[in-house]
Amino acid sequence: MANEAALLEPPAATATLRKVLMRLAREASVEINVQDLTHLGDSRKYLPAGARMYISHLPKQAFEDTLRVCAAVKAAGFDPVPHIPVRLLESHEQFNKLAGGAGGLGVKELLLVSGDYALANGPFDNVAEVLRSIDLRSHGIERVSIGGHPEGHSKVELDEIRRAELDKARIARELGLNVTFVTQFFFESAPFLAWARQLRSGGVSADIRAGLAGPAKITTLLRYAMRCGVGPSIKALGSRPGTFTKLLGEQGPEHLLTELAEDAIGQPLTFQGIHLFCFGGYLRTCRWLQALASGEFQVSAAGELSVR
Repeated sequence: MANEAALLEPPAATATLRKVLMRLAREASVEINVQDLTHLGDSRKYLPAGARMYISHLPKQAFEDTLRVCAAVKAAGFDPVPHIPVRLLESHEQFNKLAGGAGGLGVKELLLVSGDYALANGPFDNVAEVLRSIDLRSHGIERVSIGGHPEGHSKVELDEIRRAELDKARIARELGLNVTFVTQFFFESAPFLAWARQLRSGGVSADIRAGLAGPAKITTLLRYAMRCGVGPSIKALGSRPGTFTKLLGEQGPEHLLTELAEDAIGQPLTFQGIHLFCFGGYLRTCRWLQALASGEFQVSAAGELSVR
């Protein structure tokens, strides 16, 4: 009875929060990779038609594989957004062929990142150079997503990152492209919210999506966080009560998502949505989102979110 009482929801305090949580889940984008294609059909049971699906670029992945996943995602009724690390591109011709192939499949948006490679394979060292030299709209591309780094980057000076973010958003806007910032995943809301507000104060009107780690084992989250250079918020993984008693169980982004939703109630223009990284648990993340979007969750009097 005590546990049940702890989950009772004060209606006046949680009704708006529930609506925001459900909206964020319904409108969430999800990461998929070539290895997840076997689960794509099953995911249609959990994700709404037209959901944005970012197609990751795994190490040594060929761009032909990226286009193959785009075709499958589009055929499944979702909105494919291929991940293009521009430093891997060998020439303008290769990028035009890639963008044209994507556009021919009905792709309307690309996620452009420099990529964590010391040297470029061809003419592009950064995303701004691509935007300035390639006419994306001629290939049917109407939108671009660019990476956001609320906690900075281990290999790039923070001032340089902030200048580049503003520069890319400005160039894309001047070219008539809709812009979305999709962040690296993080585990603490304060740095993300401060970064998003800094962008807004700098005149950036682009959509902003908070990158969250989908449900996964703590050990998996730590491994990916170290590999991807996640910043100071990694400490939040170990700071919550009972974290290290759950090393063999799953940890979802419930606590972080609740903080973001609460902020969105008071300041709805700070960010527009969330993006889920799956870490090998694509269907698990899709099921989690569907439960949240359907209202299959409770919020305790203490504000703790529990997804069924």
